[in-house]
Amino acid sequence: MFRMREVHAGYGATPILFGVSLEVREGEAVALLGKNGMGKTTLMKTAIGFLKPWRGAIEFEGRDLTRLAPHDIARLGVGLVPENRRIFPGLTVRENLELGLSAAGQRSGALRETRLAAVFQHFPRLRERLDQPGKTLSGGEQQMLAIARVMMAGARLILMDEPTQGLAPAFIRHIRDMIGELKRLGVTVLLIEQNARVALSVCDRGYIMEKGVIVFEASSRELRESPITREKLGV
Repeated sequence: MFRMREVHAGYGATPILFGVSLEVREGEAVALLGKNGMGKTTLMKTAIGFLKPWRGAIEFEGRDLTRLAPHDIARLGVGLVPENRRIFPGLTVRENLELGLSAAGQRSGALRETRLAAVFQHFPRLRERLDQPGKTLSGGEQQMLAIARVMMAGARLILMDEPTQGLAPAFIRHIRDMIGELKRLGVTVLLIEQNARVALSVCDRGYIMEKGVIVFEASSRELRESPITREKLGV
């Protein structure tokens, strides 16, 4: 469904990614693991179009994304839950959710109600806070809103960058369960996560990145048992 082939990218003249190749099959949840500063967020920014690759190819459902703008990639069905959530703090929960729908080029009232109902099924707390500004939500609630926003857009592939960062254990469990539910709904997930135990408990496969290079790939079970995981991640 999604593939990066020999992707090189960076900032200015500084290279960060050195020939990264990975793939995510339809319906999978795949973890991208690695310590801070190894290039994981740069990979996400390149995948969604915020950074243009210097070399290599990025494909979604067979379509070349390499030169597309982020909004065009979003309209194809790729959604991003960014690091630090990046909701609109001055807008209400409802307005944040409706922006997700309109950003995908969809404004139908019936579709809005259908997708809102699905969001509230998984995040009933957001229904209770529809008219609150995003800045008044807790960190966990803001993360729910960030995930719900891409659900509103109808994303078939969701890229998640550190969704449990800084959250209390109860919210971490909720986000983990939500990723599992997205899989059951047929949504494909590429997950960057510092908490390797959480990531490997819900993902099918994983990659370990070190200094802008993929150094190991295996099933989640193999990653949990491999000494390479302990060596590279300290878990």
